[in-house]
Amino acid sequence: METFNRADGMNYAPIGKASPVVKEGEYYFAAVALDHGHIYGMCNGLIEAGATLKWVFDADAEKVAQFQKTYPQVKAASSLEQILNDSDIQLVAAAAIPNLRAELGITVMQAGKHYFTDKGPFTTLEQLQQVREVYEQTKRKYAVYYSERIHVESAVYAAQLIQQGAIGRLVQMIGLGPHRLNASSRPDWFFRKEQYGGIIADIASHQIEQFLYFSGNSNAQIVSSAVANFNNKEYPELEDFGEVHLRGDDGATGYIRVDWFTPDGLRTWGDGRIVLLGTDGYIELRKYVNIATDGGTDHVFLVNGEKEQHIQATGLTGFPYFGQLILDTIHGTETSMTQEHIFTVAELTLRAQQQAVVLEGQKK
Repeated sequence: METFNRADGMNYAPIGKASPVVKEGEYYFAAVALDHGHIYGMCNGLIEAGATLKWVFDADAEKVAQFQKTYPQVKAASSLEQILNDSDIQLVAAAAIPNLRAELGITVMQAGKHYFTDKGPFTTLEQLQQVREVYEQTKRKYAVYYSERIHVESAVYAAQLIQQGAIGRLVQMIGLGPHRLNASSRPDWFFRKEQYGGIIADIASHQIEQFLYFSGNSNAQIVSSAVANFNNKEYPELEDFGEVHLRGDDGATGYIRVDWFTPDGLRTWGDGRIVLLGTDGYIELRKYVNIATDGGTDHVFLVNGEKEQHIQATGLTGFPYFGQLILDTIHGTETSMTQEHIFTVAELTLRAQQQAVVLEGQKK
């Protein structure tokens, strides 16, 4: 699998193989609110699954022009309303500024379309409650792009190993989500807490989602959480470090650490890792890099009662989520990810952010 801009997490967009679940022209979607580069990964996944990208809209004409260079087949809409009034469109993908994602989703869902947003899907519990109510009214999906699992082949492969019983019952997950700051290239909203929501609400949402998914828990308790601004005082509202300790309903635990400290010497935007401890073995995922080697991405290390093994998952699984999402919106199923799972992950993430202790080093 190729990747788009491996050095910059904001513009990291995996490119996979075509695995269409619908025919050309059978399923139309639109892209709007191009505030985060993840919109490219979202569109890549949907197009590879057979969806047809018909419209793009953003108030910033420069963003639209750049988007059309990547997807020359897409037409520029004059307004969001033009897209919502098009009966062809079944799903709207968006990567808005985080605190605007819920409001946009509500508009899309009330117009009868399914909504696919970048993570984190909300910045407040009030937004979550509003979207819950709109979902109950409309039964339109509020899907979330948790790319660090659904768009990473090593994570897809690890889930298959767990389901096959390769490490027994999962009892703990350690999730590490370091990111490169690239402060000079970031938009203003990235440094305003009201807009980005905090480091846990933003990037730790990935690891909280993975903990529930890999452990099979439908809910968890937040044992503790903390945030800090250790090294970026020129951006007083930025949190450059966050940690969360979770306990699942079945007793499994999760420790999550996220940060903006990826050094310039690393060839990719972050050394994302997951360690999955089971009763009969363990798995380590080195998702984006195996440091100091030239071995590419998607490394899976498996140790159990039978063997120790290093598997490079590139090309083994593809990205089935996107096809599953398309079929879910067509058939009213929940194969890709249940709506309750999405809402539970969001609530845990927001509560962990809300409850976080501020560690020494963050000076206002």
